[in-house]
Amino acid sequence: MANQQMDILSAVLEQSAKLMEEQVDAQLSKLSEMDEDELDRLKERRLDALKKAQKQKQEWLSKGHGEYREISSEKDFFGEVKESKNAVCHFYRSSTFRCKIIDKHLTILAKKHVETKFIKLNVEKAPFLTERLRIKTIPTLALLIDGKTKDYVVGFTDLGNTDDFSTEILEWRLGCSGVINYSGNLMDAPTAGKKSGSKITKVEKKTIRGRSNDSDSDSGDD
Repeated sequence: MANQQMDILSAVLEQSAKLMEEQVDAQLSKLSEMDEDELDRLKERRLDALKKAQKQKQEWLSKGHGEYREISSEKDFFGEVKESKNAVCHFYRSSTFRCKIIDKHLTILAKKHVETKFIKLNVEKAPFLTERLRIKTIPTLALLIDGKTKDYVVGFTDLGNTDDFSTEILEWRLGCSGVINYSGNLMDAPTAGKKSGSKITKVEKKTIRGRSNDSDSDSGDD
């Protein structure tokens, strides 16, 4: 039985290798058939794409992307989210321990996803905005696209209901809302850091208002 399984596996691997070799050969053949002018045009297109990507990155960095930072007021919030297509705002309270957990993960993600702005705002300095967005649970992440709040991550419910969720889980959750460019599989949450028995399922893109019945309520934990 074991030998039969090994034979099947070997055949599958051999077939996969053959297909990859054929694809490489096809690409090389296509390149060899190009004349010098066609190759020059191909190089120019790729160089142009690289220049555009670098220009876009510099534009994002000039708007405060690439780092996770605090804004001081509600007025700043509207200006910050208006100038960036994608933004994540962490509504926090300094006395709430779980906000520090969010801080740790967002610091990492801000550097990885330069296409998105990552900011934080103390709810004690933003009573009007907190009321307007119906934020009742701390921490809450407001996920904004084109200046409009499209989704919320309220507490840790969507992250496995555990304090030690992984950065990859939060990254996947943000990807489900389309607020970052996520390259993984949105249909399945990453397994890294997932506790046995915790259940995380795909979250549909939708606007969700702040909820008051979240299990990770604002208790002002130290």
